[in-house]
Amino acid sequence: MTAPKQFASYVDANAESYIQRLAKAVAIPSVSGDAKYRQHVFDMADFLVNEMRSLGINVHKVDLGKHVLDGEELQLPPAILGSIGNDPKKKTILLYAHYDVQPALLSDGWDHEPFRLTPDPKTGRLYGRGASDDKGPLLGWLNVVEAHVKSNIELPVNLKFCFEGMEESGSDGLDDLIKAESPKGKFFDGVHAVCISDNYWLNDRTPCLTYGLRGISYYKVSVSGPARDLHSGVFGNTVHEPMTDLIHLLGKLVTPTGEIKIPGLANLVAPLTEEERKRYEVIDYSVADVEHSAGARVAISDDKVRVLTGRMREPSLSIHGIEGAFSAPGAKTSVAKTTSKGKFSIRLVPDMTPELVDPIVINYLEGEFAKLNSKNKLKIENLHGGKPWVTDPGHWNYKAAIKATETIYKKTPDLTREGGSIPVTLTFAEALGVNVLLLPMGRGDDGAHSTNEKLDRSNYIEGTKLLGTYLHEVGAISIV
Repeated sequence: MTAPKQFASYVDANAESYIQRLAKAVAIPSVSGDAKYRQHVFDMADFLVNEMRSLGINVHKVDLGKHVLDGEELQLPPAILGSIGNDPKKKTILLYAHYDVQPALLSDGWDHEPFRLTPDPKTGRLYGRGASDDKGPLLGWLNVVEAHVKSNIELPVNLKFCFEGMEESGSDGLDDLIKAESPKGKFFDGVHAVCISDNYWLNDRTPCLTYGLRGISYYKVSVSGPARDLHSGVFGNTVHEPMTDLIHLLGKLVTPTGEIKIPGLANLVAPLTEEERKRYEVIDYSVADVEHSAGARVAISDDKVRVLTGRMREPSLSIHGIEGAFSAPGAKTSVAKTTSKGKFSIRLVPDMTPELVDPIVINYLEGEFAKLNSKNKLKIENLHGGKPWVTDPGHWNYKAAIKATETIYKKTPDLTREGGSIPVTLTFAEALGVNVLLLPMGRGDDGAHSTNEKLDRSNYIEGTKLLGTYLHEVGAISIV
């Protein structure tokens, strides 16, 4: 069921006011990962609560407690829970988004003040931190409600909202809230499906729906030995050097072509079915798209399917950095510091979990270290982890989104799995026992987390129509 024509007409007629709403949101520097900005995150929560109440949404803030950031105890930003409609004959759809953003400074290389929405009339781009991730999509839902309320169009479903202010910093406190509010009689009771708009098209031309995300296990490897820095001319070839041991271990993790060298991990990966392989073959994406995004011709393979499966449904191992190494100008000749530390992560896919992966990784590194016969000491830590998520793209929730996308963009969306992680997706799926849909608004070149983040005006306005049309398609589907 396509949304009424009055809905799209209202969106078009009020496009400028929607952009002004986004400008107000972008102007609030709601950076969750920096204590200096914490009050601004609370200001953003207040802004949203006021906007939601003005549209007739029943809304309240939930205290999530405190946490420690850079040694300072801080109040966590509140979760915002809201609802509109309680018709038992209608489905209830839960909408999730986040209102915090990544740090951004003009000195980072931005062409405009990052916390001032800057339209480019020539390209239609709306530049500003959070425009695409995730304030534009979040406000898209409020735009949808406004268009219905002010056009006297009945909402086709009951809506519940869950907005958080810590997604960019680990979603502290949110998992516990979701689990506490999931039992019968609690806030999330009665939800039929979840929709999240916190991801992006693969490119700048073809919309997509995402039905899977990779998880992560993040490790720190420490090798310690000498009690102090040592002179390489005096102690070189005399003592076991921590940095030498560390580099050897890191070199045992992954090949230059991305093959993980840790035995046993590949056995945990769910096999690729023929049906899934066909999805990768028809996705509108190419090796050239990969290299355009990377800024250089560095793709591991010229085979599109190999590249896509490497990003979406195979594990990857990335080495992120080394601590304790000399990196200043000049030519210091000391043996590396008493403890050398390396950090790496493995992106997990079904059926891998941190609980299964950790012992394999730790045993492998301990075994390789033992082969060195080094008198240094090894310590391996898992700093954080999250499970992968995958769902059925044949579910009615996805069928509704496919129809809505075809209506708005005149294209059938690609069905994708993503290489990154949104841990709350799995939390909703497990706690509520319902299907979760990732329905993106932005494009693959939006530059989320980067300098000059943007959201195209057309994606913001047409994306608002997409979100509303999706709700009407959902409302029209009969489920048993």
